[in-house]
Amino acid sequence: MSKAATITVLGCGNSTGVPAIGNYWGVCNPNEPKNIRTRSSVAIQTDQTTLIIDTGPDFRQQMNRENITNLDAAFYTHFHEDHVNGIHELRAFTFRNKALTPIYADQPTLDALHSRFGFLFDGGNLDIYPPVLAPNKLEYGQNYQIGDLEFLCFEQDHDSCSSVGYRFGDFGYSTDILDLDEVAVNALKGIKTWIVDGCGYHKEDYVAHANLKTIYRLNEQIGAEQVYLTSLSLAMDYKTLCEELPEGYKPAHDGLRLNCQI
Repeated sequence: MSKAATITVLGCGNSTGVPAIGNYWGVCNPNEPKNIRTRSSVAIQTDQTTLIIDTGPDFRQQMNRENITNLDAAFYTHFHEDHVNGIHELRAFTFRNKALTPIYADQPTLDALHSRFGFLFDGGNLDIYPPVLAPNKLEYGQNYQIGDLEFLCFEQDHDSCSSVGYRFGDFGYSTDILDLDEVAVNALKGIKTWIVDGCGYHKEDYVAHANLKTIYRLNEQIGAEQVYLTSLSLAMDYKTLCEELPEGYKPAHDGLRLNCQI
């Protein structure tokens, strides 16, 4: 039986965020609040359960902005810095809950996280730095349940590596993709709402990120009623996107909340 869930876009920016360091806005209008973008992340919440996908360098700011005070588990799409570098902020939940915080990722991501943030898994050399994370390996094509949230994870092509896509009932999340194969498309078929990486925008030869032409082609097969673009770059002004995208397509913005059936 499906249940209501709230999807909150914690961040919809690409690796630089908007504005980039140096207060650089690119073509984005600095007077449009929806052009202020932290690094890509989402929260999925029911009355009982809160999950996060990715903990980028803006994670603490995002959680405080949305007043999210509890967390059941963190999930990762891949190991690139703009998606993981706020992982140490999970310490707050471990200390508050007096239990290790579960994280879930594919094996390459778990290996990279352990290599770069080993103290979070093994503890530091002082008693004041205990372990804070409980790692769990994700298997592509498997269904998972955390609390009252059930979901499927699947493999996505991000060119330089694979990333993990997620389907929660009628909602799909596909950040940092170049393209999707038939298995991933089939995993998403029938969703109503899809948040998808559009950082490639109009570039035909953009590496690692999908352009609009690819997203339109994929959604002809997937059939999402509403598509929100994420991983938005300095070349993607919010108002310009709203004016040029066809019906059924919109830019995401930080703080966007969606009601979905999970």
